[in-house]
Amino acid sequence: MSKSPFSEQQLADNLIYKTLVESTLAIPWSIEWDTKTFSYIGPQIEKLLGWSQGSWKTVGDWADRMHETDREWVVNYCVQQSLEGIDHEADYRALTATGEYVWIRDVVHVVRKPDGTVERLVGFMFDISERKRQEQELEDLKKKLEEYSYQDNLTGIANRRLFEHLFEREWLSAIKEKSLFSMILLDIDYFKAYNDNYGHIQGDIALRQVAQILKKSLHRPRDMVARFGGEEFAIILPNTNETDAMNIAKLIKHNIEMAQIEHIKSEVVPYLSVSMGVKSTLVHEADEKVQFLRDVDKALYRSKRSGRNQYSNVNYEMKC
Repeated sequence: MSKSPFSEQQLADNLIYKTLVESTLAIPWSIEWDTKTFSYIGPQIEKLLGWSQGSWKTVGDWADRMHETDREWVVNYCVQQSLEGIDHEADYRALTATGEYVWIRDVVHVVRKPDGTVERLVGFMFDISERKRQEQELEDLKKKLEEYSYQDNLTGIANRRLFEHLFEREWLSAIKEKSLFSMILLDIDYFKAYNDNYGHIQGDIALRQVAQILKKSLHRPRDMVARFGGEEFAIILPNTNETDAMNIAKLIKHNIEMAQIEHIKSEVVPYLSVSMGVKSTLVHEADEKVQFLRDVDKALYRSKRSGRNQYSNVNYEMKC
């Protein structure tokens, strides 16, 4: 019988090491570079992914069990880093035997031959699904917080902060494109009397109803309605001429009337109505945003002064 090149102590130490490695959650593996075959992979792999230990024969098995959107960049990255002798790690989704995906982090060490060429790759696979889930939850929470910071809590539409942000963006865009820009400022008629008569809870319901009517009255992606404050709403209409802006105001007036939200304390009609100011301009660099907003407000005041339940620009009013 040939004598083992390893002493009994070395064999015992190797067995202890193997037992320790295979009892961890990390999954050890080794790939021979020349043949691109697995010389070893820990038995924990079957518990994690469902694929038997013996089914991991070549790097093709590794690549084939990777999510298709991750596969190309992960394989290319790992090959490039390995050729350069750089230890590296990569996160990707690994396919389970049941057709689901598990997030894996592969930590790779490059073993070189004396001449500097790659001999083998050794490393560990870690299940990072829980970490990825927590990261996604945090990302979702950040998005929600961002949405909430731009959302009016009562009506669910854009708030004043988002209005100011989008107004600035669309104004600059209109300057760049030398395009028309319109805005409608809207106020619910005699809303204090509505609250006094029906109560603030019903008043909140009415505000939400009006907000939804305004949203449904707009049909282009860049058109936007925001709660400006109290019972006042602002509508941004990029690339819109005066005629079209007035027609949108007319549609809003009609849709509010069709809702027939009772308001017996109104001094104009027995249902909720609105007054609107409309302003359109071909934006130039020299134009002042502040003056534009003043003009819209002036048009709204004209509608109120002329009896409410109507829409106006600075030089024109329309009751019906």
